[in-house]
Amino acid sequence: MRVSTRNKNRQGKELDEVASRFFDHLRVEKGLSLLTIRAYEADLKEYLAYLRHTGKDSPSDMTMESTFGFLAWSESNKSPSSRARTLSAIKSFHRFLYGAGILGGLEIEALSAPKVLRKIPFVLTQVEVERLIESPDGTVLGVRDRAILELDYSTGLRASELCSLKLENIDSDRRFIRMRGKGSKERIVPYGRSAARMLGRYLELSRPQLLGKRISSSVFLNYAGTPLSRVSFWKLIRRYASLAGLPNGISPHTLRHSFATHLLEGGADLRVVQELLGHSSIATTQIYTKLDMDYLLEVHRTFHPRG
Repeated sequence: MRVSTRNKNRQGKELDEVASRFFDHLRVEKGLSLLTIRAYEADLKEYLAYLRHTGKDSPSDMTMESTFGFLAWSESNKSPSSRARTLSAIKSFHRFLYGAGILGGLEIEALSAPKVLRKIPFVLTQVEVERLIESPDGTVLGVRDRAILELDYSTGLRASELCSLKLENIDSDRRFIRMRGKGSKERIVPYGRSAARMLGRYLELSRPQLLGKRISSSVFLNYAGTPLSRVSFWKLIRRYASLAGLPNGISPHTLRHSFATHLLEGGADLRVVQELLGHSSIATTQIYTKLDMDYLLEVHRTFHPRG
């Protein structure tokens, strides 16, 4: 039977409609971060475009065969980590459709993601961290930047978390931050005396000058008095890394890696570090136990009876 153009267009819209419902589900019910949702959107838009290109215009057309075809196509265009993320997005989409009664089965669950080799994160030594943190000068922006670097290393916050930090998130008396991270999971993160001292100086001296007559609850502001962006954070940390004579490629995540590694080197419990970092799985935190060989040798030689 011939399908009319009107019906064909209606079927094509069905894919967009269920995809829109899925993204609302991720935002409202799952509480995923904006960055995660954007990544899922990009992956699923490719998936839906592939389906349409192969003549499949309805959610009922999403079969194992069509999924295999898309994954085979993406194999030559994406890295293993990107393919793993894409499969995760498609699986979540299929589960949503199955739960809504739109799909009749979940055969896709039989598919396994490609193995992704985890890289041991690059970390700074404690001396290098000190050089980085001490790089800003005593100007208004320099005081702000010193406070950012101190707080980031003291808490291990993600760049997005630090830039979205609000005044009401900070308990300066007890020195902790109440943070809502990925998946809207709330956690309490303490910070040290050095960070408290620089944060207090920034809030008292620099922030009022940056804010002017404007009103904002954001902690860290740019020169225009608006919230500091993630891009600006990346730029300032790279600038100070260069001033400190550190290797290229230093990023906000480098301080987060260093925070976790230095805690574990000091004897912190892995579960505690997991909680501080806001990791949902301890497997993610365990990567920080792969310490550099020099440190392992030093510990062995110092503490082993025949070292």
